[in-house]
Amino acid sequence: MGITPKQETLMATKDIDRSIMRRKPIDDIEEENLHSGLMKSLGLWQLTAIGVGGIIGVGIFSLAGLVAHGSETEPGVGPAVLFSFLIAGLASAAAALSYAEFAGMIPRAGSAYTYGYVALGEIIGWFIGWDLLLEYIAIVAVVAIGISGYFDAFLTGIGIQMPAWMTSTPDEGAGGIVNIPAIVVCLLVTWILSRGAKTFGRFELIAVGFKVVLILFIIGLGIFYINTENYDPFMPSGFGPVVAGAATVFFAVFGYDAMSTAAEEAKDGKKHMPKAIIYSLIVAMILYVAATLVLTGMQNYQDIDPKAGFASAFNGVGLPVVATIISVFAVMSILTVMLTFLLGVTRVWFSMSRDGLLPGWFAKTDHHGTPQRVTWIAGIGSALLAGVFPIKAVADLTNIGILAAFVVVCFSVIVFRYTKPDAPRTFRLPWMPVVPAFGVLASAFLMLQLHWETWARFGVWLVIGLIIYFGYGRKHSLMNPDSPRHEELVEMHRPLA
Repeated sequence: MGITPKQETLMATKDIDRSIMRRKPIDDIEEENLHSGLMKSLGLWQLTAIGVGGIIGVGIFSLAGLVAHGSETEPGVGPAVLFSFLIAGLASAAAALSYAEFAGMIPRAGSAYTYGYVALGEIIGWFIGWDLLLEYIAIVAVVAIGISGYFDAFLTGIGIQMPAWMTSTPDEGAGGIVNIPAIVVCLLVTWILSRGAKTFGRFELIAVGFKVVLILFIIGLGIFYINTENYDPFMPSGFGPVVAGAATVFFAVFGYDAMSTAAEEAKDGKKHMPKAIIYSLIVAMILYVAATLVLTGMQNYQDIDPKAGFASAFNGVGLPVVATIISVFAVMSILTVMLTFLLGVTRVWFSMSRDGLLPGWFAKTDHHGTPQRVTWIAGIGSALLAGVFPIKAVADLTNIGILAAFVVVCFSVIVFRYTKPDAPRTFRLPWMPVVPAFGVLASAFLMLQLHWETWARFGVWLVIGLIIYFGYGRKHSLMNPDSPRHEELVEMHRPLA
């Protein structure tokens, strides 16, 4: 008896279901690491520096002032911006512990993309990887816009006024057309990263040292200029905007996830990655709490410059020279955030291409062990985004993507703990499943605080991604036995002669 059209359709549907839910075995990860072409040159403190470099930057130098002061669409939260950071940090901590467990078990370049692929299946891995490509590029753009604001403040401080048309976008008013300084800094950072992970790691370690010294200097000097009257009212707009502010400043507390994309370039990824993730978040949160108290204590929240908060605060207390120094070093220190996330997008892109979900052309590395093609494509993409969009729109687009990634990672670590309980783990997060479940709920809650336009842009990007996955990725995946590249996976597992 022949197969009816209905049965044929059901069989095809089941075949698709099986293919999109196939999971990458951990054994494949180990073999791919041996054949990756990426150089292992990063130690614990370089990894920690990359994490701190990715976390501390535009969040403290720009977004803290933006949320405290408010915008045309959101009321200012005043000194209560401290609570916004703490709420975001608490949600991020749950995700950080989940990342730490996965990073110690799967030290691979794909980070959240790989964790989702291994624990939940290919379609989830694709969803989160495609998500991260946009979000990391958007982060680089946000930071470039923040640097542009401080650069403009520095020039103003020495008596040079740049034309508004070349320092802001049309949405920001004042005759803005394109943000040229933001574009230039994106291309500069791309060039630095193209020189290889070893050069990048050294630069990051030195730059992060300067950054921490700068923030300690700001806190130490700013304490003497705090006016406690500026803390009254502490929460001028109520608790609702504080929570919404947490969704915006969440941008400032998740740099460790981009750092985890460098796992294959770590000398001992299984041992060092979990420690670097936890150390970097602890250092960042301590500095954030102190810095936000100083910022809102020095200047009334209504007078804070949303683009260059600390520069305006020191100008406000009669220290223009200090404001100029801060503007210069803020530009230098924020560069580390751009480097960390540009590294992140290139390594996720590289990993997806190596897995066959995107063309293998992108996974080629040069003599530096660097995927040059995706490095320059991502760098130019971030430059275009930074040049034409205002900072809040890009920051919110970034946050919804990262929060979605956190939901997947926190859920994945629960699933994997029970489906693969015997898998070797160099770090086990405590209070399973309470901590990752809290991470899922907290991240989802913060996503709901974002504007509907952000959700619409995010939805369009995901639809484009699904079209590419079903049109190319599912067929060419190395996990697909019928893929023309499946032999690459077989070759990885072939014993050496």
